[in-house]
Amino acid sequence: MHLTLKKETTRPPGMNSLQQQARFDEFMNEFNTERPHEALDMKTPGVVYQPSSRPYRGLPEVDYPFHDKDILVTSCGRICMHRKKINISSVMAGQRLGIKEVDDGIWLISFMHYDLGYIDLEQRTLQTIDNPFGTRMSPMS
Repeated sequence: MHLTLKKETTRPPGMNSLQQQARFDEFMNEFNTERPHEALDMKTPGVVYQPSSRPYRGLPEVDYPFHDKDILVTSCGRICMHRKKINISSVMAGQRLGIKEVDDGIWLISFMHYDLGYIDLEQRTLQTIDNPFGTRMSPMS
């Protein structure tokens, strides 16, 4: 599907982002309503699709009992600590993060049970931890 999408919508590309989006929309409509799919017994995805009976309610309320406090990421992806703005990621906008001071001016930043990195308040930077969502290695291994 991705190769077909690329071939049919980006060669040549649209003249601007609106034209490109229109090409993607046309492809999506054709892919879902006109093209039969072998994996779907030659039916189209639009015919087979059924919405989930379970409504999505978002993430559960997150608390950080082992952190000093929690902090809200702004819509532009920043947190504000001690009158300093630190860029985290716009992907985290609206989420609560746990923060814990681990050394003088050095704060551990966590999302749910994942440690994302450390903030140095003097430099106002987030030093990420390599792949916080990967498997965790035990210190004994």
